[in-house]
Amino acid sequence: MLESVGSLTGSPWIYAMVAASILLDVFVPVLPSGVLVIMAATAAAAGCGAATGQVPTDVPDILLLTLCATTASVLGDLVAYRLAWRGGPRLDRALARSRRLSTAQERLGTALARGGGALVVLARFAPAGRSVVSLTAGAARRRPRDFVPWSALAGLTWATYSVALGYFGAHWLGTTWLTTGVSALALFAAGAAATYFMRRPRMSEADPS
Repeated sequence: MLESVGSLTGSPWIYAMVAASILLDVFVPVLPSGVLVIMAATAAAAGCGAATGQVPTDVPDILLLTLCATTASVLGDLVAYRLAWRGGPRLDRALARSRRLSTAQERLGTALARGGGALVVLARFAPAGRSVVSLTAGAARRRPRDFVPWSALAGLTWATYSVALGYFGAHWLGTTWLTTGVSALALFAAGAAATYFMRRPRMSEADPS
């Protein structure tokens, strides 16, 4: 599969695949968008000779992949945010019935009200956290200027981390399934750590700025 992804790295299709996966996983969190980004970065690194120790010659491809992943992440957040904003009383009742969503809404509101958005950035790494934060921000009708900048930072942080895992993993370990597995585990570990910090009782009380 790495070879198949590598054959697409030089064409627009790999970026379209990455963007579509990231856009949709805000609604279907089980999509492996992070793993796809890692595989694309690994294949791009192989194409520029990272696995053989040569100096990369097509770094713009890596930068373009990062930009694509960041943009798709922010756009997906905004779509979920706007849909929740327009959801009306029915969505509000659905959020109220969910303890997880209600708690997330309270914590997010506190974070944004204090001018900080560490919760938004952490949530981008946690499983389904992106979906919860984007929907609750919209349902609570948080101002775009309070949410969008943090969404952009979260998307950039996540995309940079995911691309770096694939790229440097290929540079250090070679373009093998072991590289993909180790990189994916590092991504999941970041998600587990983010989930842990989000669930800490003091998260809603601490100043996240």
